[in-house]
Amino acid sequence: MNRNIGPTYYSDYLHLNKLLDSQHAKSKEVGHEAHDEMLFIVVHQVYELWFKQIIHELKSIRETFSLPSIAEKELSKCVFRLERIKKIQGLLLNQLEVMETMTPMDFLEFRDLLVPASGFQSVQFRTIEIMMGLKTTDRIDVDREFFTGRLNDEDKEVINEVEKHESLLVLVQNWLERMPFTKFEGFDFWNSYRDAVEGMFKRDEEIISGNIASLTDRAREIQLENLKATKETFNSLLDEDAHNKLIELKKRKLSRTATLNALFILMYREEPILHLPYVFLRNLMDIDENFTTWRYRHSIMAHRMLGTKIGTGGSSGHVYLKRAADNNRVYNDLFDLSTFIIPKSEMPKLPVQLTDHLGFHFRG
Repeated sequence: MNRNIGPTYYSDYLHLNKLLDSQHAKSKEVGHEAHDEMLFIVVHQVYELWFKQIIHELKSIRETFSLPSIAEKELSKCVFRLERIKKIQGLLLNQLEVMETMTPMDFLEFRDLLVPASGFQSVQFRTIEIMMGLKTTDRIDVDREFFTGRLNDEDKEVINEVEKHESLLVLVQNWLERMPFTKFEGFDFWNSYRDAVEGMFKRDEEIISGNIASLTDRAREIQLENLKATKETFNSLLDEDAHNKLIELKKRKLSRTATLNALFILMYREEPILHLPYVFLRNLMDIDENFTTWRYRHSIMAHRMLGTKIGTGGSSGHVYLKRAADNNRVYNDLFDLSTFIIPKSEMPKLPVQLTDHLGFHFRG
């Protein structure tokens, strides 16, 4: 390949003439330019540039997880790219501090000129959400017709095309389902795990029932009721029908096999072969948490700027944004795994043959 393409000039390479001529204030068009509109435009354009990079990283990860098997080297690349997304998210959060240097009165100088433009119309951010696993039909209090109705025909087609591909959530589920270690040469980890959980609950019940000196009858009754509720929670994972029922009710997303294998990874993350998968899952949770934090910070900023005014796109302003922060999370199933983690002292001991497979062995 001939790499001699001639000299490269800085501004030409970055297309700075085009980039720096892309800030056109609407207030200037009507005769009096609002000073802070430039800040508003620049901040949102920078957001869109970083969204473009996040999409670039997610596409590469999705391509890797679309493969029938994933080598550790490729998984390592995916981990690094998720960590890059986390660094970018840090910048997205910090940009809110720059935006907050604009006062509500400064914003009102040009806000009415933005109607009906809205963050709803950020196709790149919606693309990120869909690629991660938040379908347009899963959005809380916003049906798909309302959501896509804010977009022009070209952007609707972009969203439709993105939704044709399997999300990272689905691909991660497929990857987790392929993990081989929980059933190994006659050893069924989940039978051992169930025995450990039942033994733990039996001891807890004996302690509560036998604690006559320090517990009143009512206090003992409440603790036993709480223990029963905890047992039912564990059973919702260990019983396949109960788990599938929660999926039908849209209270869980991942299949039972994928959920169990993810739990195994979290519990035995110190085993060398499981450390990288653990870091990958942890990064997914971090990214989900960061976007939740960003949405929440955005809602607080909207409240600060607009009070209880309706948003420019017709939503209920900061009220909608805050609700979206609480409800538009993708990887709740991974966060919920902490419910089912048991103390290290209670964890089933893995057979030596299995730990050999989970470790790295170097020969001199």
